[in-house]
Amino acid sequence: MKYFKRIKRRIELFFDAANNEDLKNNVLNALPFWMGAMVTGLAAVVYAKLFSLAELGTLYIFHHASWLFFILTPLCFWVAWRLVVKYAPFARGSGIPQVMASIELANPKHNHKVNHFLSIKLVIIKVVSSLIMVLGGGAIGREGPTIQISAAIFKKINDLLPEWYPKISRRNMIITGAAAGLASAFNTPLGGIVFAIEELTKTHLNFFKSALLTGVIISGLTALTLLGPYLYLGYPKLSDFPLWIVFPVLLTAGVSGYAGSWMARSILYVLARKKVIKRHSLKVAMVVVAGLIMASLAFFVDERVLGSGKEIIVTALFSEEKHLDWHIALLRIVGPMVSFTTGASGGVFAPSLGAGASIGAVLSGWLDLSNTETNLMVLCGMVGFLTGVTRSPFTSSILVIEMTNSHNTIFYLMLTALLANLIASLVMKHSFYEYLKEQYLDEVQKHNVVPASSATDGTDTAKP
Repeated sequence: MKYFKRIKRRIELFFDAANNEDLKNNVLNALPFWMGAMVTGLAAVVYAKLFSLAELGTLYIFHHASWLFFILTPLCFWVAWRLVVKYAPFARGSGIPQVMASIELANPKHNHKVNHFLSIKLVIIKVVSSLIMVLGGGAIGREGPTIQISAAIFKKINDLLPEWYPKISRRNMIITGAAAGLASAFNTPLGGIVFAIEELTKTHLNFFKSALLTGVIISGLTALTLLGPYLYLGYPKLSDFPLWIVFPVLLTAGVSGYAGSWMARSILYVLARKKVIKRHSLKVAMVVVAGLIMASLAFFVDERVLGSGKEIIVTALFSEEKHLDWHIALLRIVGPMVSFTTGASGGVFAPSLGAGASIGAVLSGWLDLSNTETNLMVLCGMVGFLTGVTRSPFTSSILVIEMTNSHNTIFYLMLTALLANLIASLVMKHSFYEYLKEQYLDEVQKHNVVPASSATDGTDTAKP
């Protein structure tokens, strides 16, 4: 307490000297967002490095002793699942639905329930479980977990604010944290902002625009300071498209959008069937079987079923091996389905991009397109598949544009996103994340015990 009082006194002296009440209020309101953004950028970089090392470890083991995966994959899947079940049930899966649920619950009446979805303990389990999953060959991504981790960091900073500090909206802190997490994970600041508006909340931008923009900028700059200037994917060759290329684009949009929504619906179906299972031994058996399925697909069919799928995208965009066999696209859909339904930590964001890229490369090969035309199909496949899963067409197209600096393809990517969203609406009424959010909200209602760490301020009317 003495430490906080000393800080308070120094702040008061500074602003008394400045004699500017507006400046004082603006800076005090902004400081928590700035602090959260810097911590988020650092956490995203560390997590990305660890995730990359785990993927490299997977490939190293597979290339030197692939038979070990019949032991390693089931074991890793079981350990990752067991950690989540025992220590943090809401650390399972992507993390984006949990953040959406937290935003909905961030009000004085339900604030204590947010701790089920966003806590430091959950962050630790999330990181460890997802790293174990990817080491075992799980077809998962780190972007969804990064968003939940970042939202938890911002929420924790909000909880730690002393009583004398101006009240700051917890909802706005969580939203900004999620946007900053996506921006630092992909190095896509515009994508982070659009994601916050389109996917996370229906709140008008005016309510939190300053905090959101500065949070995204600072977290992105922190990541850039540590990693240096980079694009998530690079600079593929994209130019001189003939007028008729719009027809392959439409085909890719339709196929990838349908495939993405079908994968999402299939995952939801499996998760719904698993919920009725009560026997612990049967749940363990299903996780082990999922690991054996992944090991078998990698060993007997193709190792590209393993991991997030980023290598497939990079190979298709920047090598001469542009076209893929149809079974690769199928593997990149089945792999995330098997991995995600185990109940361990790991997202479908990056795997969706990998699956969409595979579809674009397959269709391009069937149509005998040139290298630059294939690159466009790969990007359109990524946008279409991700839109089919998330039902966020503008986020999907902006993300891919920023990942590749491909502004000259914006017309084709937007067209792909809109058509894919239309096709996906025929398969599922709402997005994959929306359905999972409702499930998490139902689950948390059954928790009658209020977490001891629950914050009591609950203020959500304060301006950011």
